[in-house]
Amino acid sequence: MRSTPLLTLVPLLWASLAFPARAQQQSSSSGQGWRQAQMSDGTPYTRFSLTGKFLKRPAGDVSNPPVLAVDCGKGRGSKGKLINGNLQAGVPLKIHYVEPSEIHGTSYYPKVFVELRVDDDAKKDKRQWTPGKDKTSAVFFKFSLKKMLSAHTVEIATQDESGTDIVMQFDVPSDSNTVAQACDIDTKK
Repeated sequence: MRSTPLLTLVPLLWASLAFPARAQQQSSSSGQGWRQAQMSDGTPYTRFSLTGKFLKRPAGDVSNPPVLAVDCGKGRGSKGKLINGNLQAGVPLKIHYVEPSEIHGTSYYPKVFVELRVDDDAKKDKRQWTPGKDKTSAVFFKFSLKKMLSAHTVEIATQDESGTDIVMQFDVPSDSNTVAQACDIDTKK
């Protein structure tokens, strides 16, 4: 007698466990907002990440979409500060060696050339960002972040290591004030 009610409850239990998992997957893949995580490397900081999409994909198999990762920590007083801004492309990027303004020896600086376009602006802002250690990312600074946080869409164009153009787009959500405050970025024009 007891096995009959238990057998009828198993499908209900299975459905109740599967539905929240499916709903969570759908909301995380369709949710295009800043994700926030608390990190620490001895000093606590907050990492904000925004997932984008490729408008022009790099050559080869790229399983992960591009990501903007912004690390913000405690600055002076009650204000925050930008620790690090990072474009994670997921493929090795083309590294250019740029001659410094003053030559002290034979050193050249490694740079990733990017073109940054906000909203539907016809003008592209050409920048030189520092490559990350693994060369699949590029580090940007406060000026570029301010420009990105003030926009609705951001298009970033660069090249992979073979010289093939890559174009990425990020839809900047309206909840970017949290990022701006945490990094002490004034987004007013």
